[in-house]
Amino acid sequence: MRMAKTTLAGCAILAVVGSAALAQQAITAKGMITKIDRTTGTIAIQRTQEGTVGANSGGAAEEFKVQGASLDAWHAGDKVSFTATEAGGSKTITKIEKQ
Repeated sequence: MRMAKTTLAGCAILAVVGSAALAQQAITAKGMITKIDRTTGTIAIQRTQEGTVGANSGGAAEEFKVQGASLDAWHAGDKVSFTATEAGGSKTITKIEKQ
């Protein structure tokens, strides 16, 4: 019985640590800006599919907060590559460049 409790506790700790590491993993992608909200510091980007000939970019746009960059240089329709992190359900862009 004691061995089973110890094993379950160890598995629970590994699950928590593993999920925390995955939650803060960086996302690197390309896409097109569909909306900018300068008052809240958020930007919506529709990701483009890579590597598929004739790929359709019909996916929904995702909302991101922007860290350390001004949104004044960006406009809807700009094609960008970006790096973002996700923690606690909030996505934050840490690096963004025009293509």
